Parts: sequence; structure tokens; C-alpha cells
Amino acid sequence: MTSPVPAVSVADVPELAALLDVREDDEWAAGHAPAAVHVPMGQVAQRLDELATVFPERPVHVVCRSGGRSARVTAYLTQAGWDAVNVDGGMRAWAAAGRPMVAESDAAPRVL
Repeated sequence: MTSPVPAVSVADVPELAALLDVREDDEWAAGHAPAAVHVPMGQVAQRLDELATVFPERPVHVVCRSGGRSARVTAYLTQAGWDAVNVDGGMRAWAAAGRPMVAESDAAPRVL
């Protein structure tokens, strides 16, 4: 039996948290947290060394659209020895809570 994935609500994510966004490129471009680092879920395993450099401080808060993909990445990172937590509800909850977002275009940020 596996242990539950460590998770935190959007309200409990510190303002200056290390945030890893594992959504796809189009989702990221439409809207993301300003200080987040983007690495699509399918690239996380091959980019662990890079992530260790980008996130020297732990814990890393992992986010996707609704929390499913980020839960899988959080489980993977935890098994690899990382201090990682899933952001429950993902970017949908982030946007609903009024947390800051930016887009990669002049359009208003949104969650795809």
C-alpha cells in the first residue's frame, strides 16, 4: 500500500513558494503563476538535474490544471527523495482563489 501524496490547499501555498507547473505548453501560455517554473509532466524525469538546480530549496509545490497530474509528479518526486507537495485543485483553484496569474501573451490569463 502506498502512502497518500503530500498535499496543500491553494490558500496554504506560501507567497514565495517554489512552484513547479507540470501542465502542457498551451495551458502554461494561457495562464500561470508569475514565479512558477514550467516543466511538462512528460519531461520531469529527464530534467531532474535541472530541477534540482532551479529548486535548491524545498519543498517544491507542484501544480497542474486540477491536481491529478501534479499528484502523480509529486508522488514521483517524493519517491526520488524530494520534499514535494501537490497543490490541491491545481490552477483552477488558484484562479478561483484570486491568486496572481500571468499569460504569455497580451490576453488576460486564464486556465485551460
